[in-house]
Amino acid sequence: MHPKTLVFLLPVALFITIAVVIVAYFNYKLKKHIIDSGITDAAAVEFLRQLSASRREALKWALVLFFGGLGLVVIGFLSFADAESPVPYGIEAIFIALGFGLYYLIVQKDS
Repeated sequence: MHPKTLVFLLPVALFITIAVVIVAYFNYKLKKHIIDSGITDAAAVEFLRQLSASRREALKWALVLFFGGLGLVVIGFLSFADAESPVPYGIEAIFIALGFGLYYLIVQKDS
């Protein structure tokens, strides 16, 4: 990887990681406060469900990024006759679609 690319990507990845940790922490604190206050009406329960949906969002993006990375690894091992070939884009799209498909199957199984 080119050093200038790494210098750019490292702070971006660090910022995203810190933001995700902060959001998860405050979601936890908010859910704990609501549960400790004893509010049990339907609106509070629905709100807590929406906060819990963020776990599924994390799973979705983890699967998409994992399969996207796996697709890039596969592309790295293959050779293409033409440098302008659209085949790598197709391979990457297939792997990303596999990530979304697996997420869909997991969510359907939980429902």
